[in-house]
Amino acid sequence: MPSTKDLVKVDDYCSKFNLSTLHPLVSVHDLSEGTWEGQEHADAVRYHFYGIFLKQGEGCILKYGRQNYDYQDGTLVFLAPGQLVHVEHIDNNFKPSGHALLFHPDLLWGTHLAKTMTDYTFFSYQFHEALHVSKKERQLVLDLFDKIRAELSQGIDKHSKELVVANIELFLKYCIRFYDRQFITREKENLGVIQRFENSLNSYIQTGKARELGTPSVSYFAEEQSLSSNYFGDLIKKDTGKSANEHIQDKIIEIAKQKIFDPDKSLSQIAYELGFKYPQHFTRLFKNKVGYTPNEYRRLN
Repeated sequence: MPSTKDLVKVDDYCSKFNLSTLHPLVSVHDLSEGTWEGQEHADAVRYHFYGIFLKQGEGCILKYGRQNYDYQDGTLVFLAPGQLVHVEHIDNNFKPSGHALLFHPDLLWGTHLAKTMTDYTFFSYQFHEALHVSKKERQLVLDLFDKIRAELSQGIDKHSKELVVANIELFLKYCIRFYDRQFITREKENLGVIQRFENSLNSYIQTGKARELGTPSVSYFAEEQSLSSNYFGDLIKKDTGKSANEHIQDKIIEIAKQKIFDPDKSLSQIAYELGFKYPQHFTRLFKNKVGYTPNEYRRLN
């Protein structure tokens, strides 16, 4: 039977590498300062806190789903609470490397960052959608890690939490900028994703899949291209200015307008062909997007 090890506390991770923690809810480490003593192996590890890892040099291969990912030097990997990770190819001669920022959700209670964590969608990206940073960006990451480490090393006082969380938030904001840059530098690959999405979306509705499977969803098209929903959605939004869901709704309305011109089709029939389980849901979307109900639009035209 596959075994799963839960890392509940930040120290559960640090102790694996014989690294000490200066705060129970947050820690920053140069992993090369730690040692690996061949602790018990689990088939999977589940994190109960946020983890951000800056890859440095050669190291272990992380397995996510059915694929292995061997990260190149200068890669940032983000893990969210509840995420399950397989780690393979670790032996007794393994030497840790890279840097890690670990923080528990409890650290964020009552802070601005607690309200905005969902904005950092890269925590839900798949591992092969990791962030590859330039040398200049890498140095900025290390500088921010050093600021957090310096604050933690001063001891805990009434200002510690505010300053530590502020620096974590600043770091995450920079990561958004880095991802925006990565989307731009991969413009050619992104264009292929967008074109395949548009073709697949049109085919989904026109070939009857919508009637069979329901209205098209972002997750359907993301999975079709082996991307996470958040990465796919962010890519579409950054390249087109519209969300993937807006593209889907616009396509539904475009085809709905064509179908409404057919007097032999009832509006309920059109709704079902577009994947709506209930015609009133189609009417609500159409009114919201066009300003008229389907009936009113048919009479106008």
